[in-house]
Amino acid sequence: MARYTGPLCRLCRREGIKLYLKGDRCYSSKCAIDRRSYAPGMHGQRRKKLSEYGLQLREKQKARRIYGVLERQFRTYFERAERQPGVTGENLLRLLERRLDNVVYRLGLATSRQEARQLVLHGHFRLNGRKVNIPSLLVRVGDEIEVREKSRESSRIKELMERAADRTPPAWLEYDANQARGRVVAFPTRDQIDIPVKEQMIVELYSR
Repeated sequence: MARYTGPLCRLCRREGIKLYLKGDRCYSSKCAIDRRSYAPGMHGQRRKKLSEYGLQLREKQKARRIYGVLERQFRTYFERAERQPGVTGENLLRLLERRLDNVVYRLGLATSRQEARQLVLHGHFRLNGRKVNIPSLLVRVGDEIEVREKSRESSRIKELMERAADRTPPAWLEYDANQARGRVVAFPTRDQIDIPVKEQMIVELYSR
């Protein structure tokens, strides 16, 4: 399964905003973009005016990097969003939000989407009572995600469960702290997806 394995802080600096890819570190004084708010590389501090294409590309790259998907997979999501009724850009974000690793992150059972991906890959969760290890699996309304009983013995999982109990998930999800179980009650609407991306620019980019 292909994934980006390079330095994550470099991605935030390239986009010029926090993408919250490293969990707690992003909220600390160690955050790279707080210390060096310019793009990485020898010419990173030069100010460069972007073309219309450049602006569209940056929006697409932001979305890809936030959700941790590579270009080919991202394009597949876009093509699927195009075939669905409704607004293509919103359909795209809705599909990305429905990824299992993102849902685990949204429930508060991971500090970042990257950590959520790793926890899912290691089989720490059940979906509708069955063990799953596919981070890209798309959840549906009514699906239930819970921490496996055996996994609850892990000190890290216990810590994450305690943190999740103190958080309020998005309105399209429910979380039962006593059972360490989340439920998808609806598909997310655009106003419930709090990512700094102008999805219409992504649609314009792929429509060229």
